[in-house]
Amino acid sequence: MRDSLPFYSFLKYVAVGPWLKLFFLPKVSGQHNVPREGGVLLAGNHLSYFDWLFVPNSLPRMVRFVAKAEYFEGVGIRGKLKKFFFTNTGNVPIDRSGASAAEGALITAKRILNEGHIFGIYPEGTRSHDGRLYKGKVGVAVIAIETGVPVVPVAVKGTDKLAPQGKKFGRWTRPVIVFGEPLDFSQYAGQQGDREVLRKVTDEIMDRIQELSGQVYVKDTYAADDKAAQKAARAAAREAGETDGGSAA
Repeated sequence: MRDSLPFYSFLKYVAVGPWLKLFFLPKVSGQHNVPREGGVLLAGNHLSYFDWLFVPNSLPRMVRFVAKAEYFEGVGIRGKLKKFFFTNTGNVPIDRSGASAAEGALITAKRILNEGHIFGIYPEGTRSHDGRLYKGKVGVAVIAIETGVPVVPVAVKGTDKLAPQGKKFGRWTRPVIVFGEPLDFSQYAGQQGDREVLRKVTDEIMDRIQELSGQVYVKDTYAADDKAAQKAARAAAREAGETDGGSAA
């Protein structure tokens, strides 16, 4: 697997990257914390789909992510175009040999890192729906311990203003991308089966991301669970309002 691809380089240095920098003027710091070679696990917060553009565009090396295997099947014209795009922009299909999508993603991530590349992961598992930082899933710790690669925490700020969830357009703001110092978890080698160790490592990574981002940290709740709870609460409130309205009539 090459460390860069022609189409990726074209987008980064010609078609997209320069315009992102010119229009949004992103403020980037800490790039020196990302090793110039070898496997690196890049763990960050996730506020917007813009994160996927600004973070890789801030580094000289290519950053790879896992994507659904369906994106690479290439059925029909649209399918073939989608396959070309995802294949040539650093995305790698989830390994289907795993018992689940999550396990397949872990297998793929470890392969990419063992081949000496940068792998990007969002430990929260999904975008934050309200700008807060949520509890990290332990998959990031499993990957870090099993591969032994350095973990570089990265924080983005302002991208949720550029592309708010549920809205077509946001407002211009200058995004900030901060790369923290590498974290070394080699002392936990061979302990990827210990849930307490996995939780400790994951929390340390999330604590560092929070320090870099300055977000409010909801340490004991997963983002997906909080989003589902808020959705249920809104639905219950609407139902209660409709019931009250019907009674009043």
